[in-house]
Amino acid sequence: MATTKITVNNNGSLRVEGDFEIVDKNGNVYDLNGRELVSICRCGLSMNKPFCDGSHKGHFEHDAVAFALPPKKTL
Repeated sequence: MATTKITVNNNGSLRVEGDFEIVDKNGNVYDLNGRELVSICRCGLSMNKPFCDGSHKGHFEHDAVAFALPPKKTL
């Protein structure tokens, strides 16, 4: 099975690479034209959402440092 890697970039996008598909809220698949790497907007400023177009530069700050989530809730 191929892997998908998502990298949270400092002050920017989510970089998605590997074997993946991206769908809209209705389940329609975005045509990525064979791309195995895309950047997803996190700042909300992109004119090409959900994809990043670089509009965040100078307008979005986030220091991407990994941490552990709290334990998963159980019913």
